[in-house]
Amino acid sequence: MLVAARVVHVLSVVLWIGGVAFVTTVLIPAIRRHPNPEERGEIFEQFESRFALQAKVTTFLAGASGFYLLYEMDAWARYLDPSFWWVHLMTFVWFAFTLVLFVLEPAFLHRYFLEQAKKDPERAFAFLQRMHWVLLTLSLTAIVGAVAGTRGYLRF
Repeated sequence: MLVAARVVHVLSVVLWIGGVAFVTTVLIPAIRRHPNPEERGEIFEQFESRFALQAKVTTFLAGASGFYLLYEMDAWARYLDPSFWWVHLMTFVWFAFTLVLFVLEPAFLHRYFLEQAKKDPERAFAFLQRMHWVLLTLSLTAIVGAVAGTRGYLRF
């Protein structure tokens, strides 16, 4: 069962963070170059709404499988060991995305971004891209840490 949980975990992270990488490095820059600033919010909405379900499902699966792995391996003590910093970072990244996707976005963030995109598309998309770069950088750092850390590297 541990192998299946690891497979689900890795596949979920690949689809989730791969999607974030696409949005950050391809989609947002392409939309920012669209000649009609008033249409940028609409275009983003079309693509984002298609990715939102994938992001929610894969984030949920990554969290559920990660929790299962910690439980089955009785690995809770890793949170007390600084040499497992990547476990802390993975948990933080998962929590940040979960908070945004399941709480903040439905509550107000989605509506707020669209309002800002209508008022000042340049500023709204610049901010959106910066936030995506921050989250992508943290996510990739967690992935590098997890891969190296599970093989005994990156320990103090």
